[in-house]
Amino acid sequence: MPKLARCPTCRKPARLGEDNPWRPFCSERCKLIDLGEWFGEEHYIAGPESASWEKGSEGDDGAL
Repeated sequence: MPKLARCPTCRKPARLGEDNPWRPFCSERCKLIDLGEWFGEEHYIAGPESASWEKGSEGDDGAL
């Protein structure tokens, strides 16, 4: 019996085995929704703010 967990996006059951290429998500759609939320900065990893990332800081040309 495969292990199941709730999909982080839609909360439906999702297989955690290697037979699910989108794990821990239930589908490619849910995986892409989550990725879009990261790109839209709805999700983020908290950490100290860096002056180099602030807009308008001296010497910041926007290059990474």
